[in-house]
Amino acid sequence: MPVLNSDNGRDKRFFVPEPKARPGDTPNFSQLPIPPAGLVARPQTSASPENLRDLPFELIRTLNEDGIPEGEWQPDVPNSIVLKIYEYMCLTRIFDTKMFRAQRQGKTSFFLASRGEEALGVVPSIALRASDMCFPTYRQVGWLLARGYPLVKLINQIFNNNDDPLKGKQLPVLYSARDFGFYSLSGNVGTRFGHAVGWAMAKAYRNSDDIAIGFIGDGTTAEGSFHEALTFASVYKAPVILGITNNQWAISTFTGLATNQDTTFASKALSYGIPGLRVDGNDALAVYSVLEWAADRARHGHGATLIEFFTYRSGAHSTSDDPERYRPKDEASLWPLGDPIERLKQHLLANSEWSEERDDEIQKVLDKQVTESLKEAERIGVLGESKPDVREMFEGVFKEQDWRVKEQLKELGL
Repeated sequence: MPVLNSDNGRDKRFFVPEPKARPGDTPNFSQLPIPPAGLVARPQTSASPENLRDLPFELIRTLNEDGIPEGEWQPDVPNSIVLKIYEYMCLTRIFDTKMFRAQRQGKTSFFLASRGEEALGVVPSIALRASDMCFPTYRQVGWLLARGYPLVKLINQIFNNNDDPLKGKQLPVLYSARDFGFYSLSGNVGTRFGHAVGWAMAKAYRNSDDIAIGFIGDGTTAEGSFHEALTFASVYKAPVILGITNNQWAISTFTGLATNQDTTFASKALSYGIPGLRVDGNDALAVYSVLEWAADRARHGHGATLIEFFTYRSGAHSTSDDPERYRPKDEASLWPLGDPIERLKQHLLANSEWSEERDDEIQKVLDKQVTESLKEAERIGVLGESKPDVREMFEGVFKEQDWRVKEQLKELGL
């Protein structure tokens, strides 16, 4: 809103962005132009960035209101892969729901769920190669689940118990799994792009066609590390996919504080001479298609692609957050692009290769899988009942222990 200030007798206007609705208001998404599915043309992956300058202002969608894919961006992917994506998205939500509840029961200190954004963890994991590397934010646990990372190990890390694979050196949900193509998580989200670009450049230097994918939130685009990474990605044509998760809220501040509301996050690519795509992040098939396009472009030496995943954070930012303090209570249920899991389920049902009965059955199987893994981790110990050996605090830090570490170990009697 414009704020009127006085300066030496003259009036001047200073603009302070405000969200369209606050607690107690009626949610309003009328300012969001949502085009029908299938309208955006799909260019060749070898197209010059200067011929792709309209794409950042489009919204790539494939699934129509009936769950039927339309247009040039619908991926040529077998139904077995679509079903796999759906199952792991469902598994992600069940896992998140149970672990959020475990935090409320005092079994861990902190948890962060990805409700409403499940497609952005699962789809990249399946669409990209096993040898590619993901530089994730804390809402990409679906990447690990889709690659078969053991549920018990994830829960042990959340509980920071004796079997924590990271030996208590990370906060809960800050996973690290190199063998699964999952680079160590960091609370400093801005590092994701720089690390992804550097890794991709190193692979290109070694003549490998492996690529990297990095994720940040919309708020991080306002930080210097974002622009530094894009400079390197552009200059050196790094084989990398750079994903901005525009989920409408950065903790408690809305997207208007990170970019001009009259443009898109994808348009930031234009300044760096790289393609910018904007995709419906709640349309799993559209997400698969744009990743396939960007990966092919990167592997053939055409450089980086910036993708804005247009979605909505349905739940709280974390267990430390109460979204009802800064946005309307029913805003999530009115998001015009719907729920990613429900939309993909609708697509499966429309294909007549799925049914409500089969869906109920798989939900029970997945629920049992998470429940049994949670019980196994609880037997090892929840927060405060079990923890890694104190010696682990000194391991994996320095290549060779210096005299200060040795003195500290003596003080502990170790």
